[in-house]
Amino acid sequence: MILKYAFLAFVFWLLYKLVFDFIVPVYQSTKHVRRQMGDIQEHLRRQYQQQEQAQRQAAQAQQQQQQRATAPKADKGDYLDFEEIK
Repeated sequence: MILKYAFLAFVFWLLYKLVFDFIVPVYQSTKHVRRQMGDIQEHLRRQYQQQEQAQRQAAQAQQQQQQRATAPKADKGDYLDFEEIK
């Protein structure tokens, strides 16, 4: 009878050690790593969006500069300098 209780106590002690020394820490570590991965992904997403926005703004500014450079200049007509012939 005492042997039976000692065996049950040993089994419960092993289960306790398994749960609190292995399963709980693994669960907490997994949760922590997942949270960090989510933070990293969010950071990279923001960084990508900022880069895309900067590229769009640069392209838009370049396009505006090209439009200004190729804007039609005032047409002076077919004016030729007058030279007096002798």
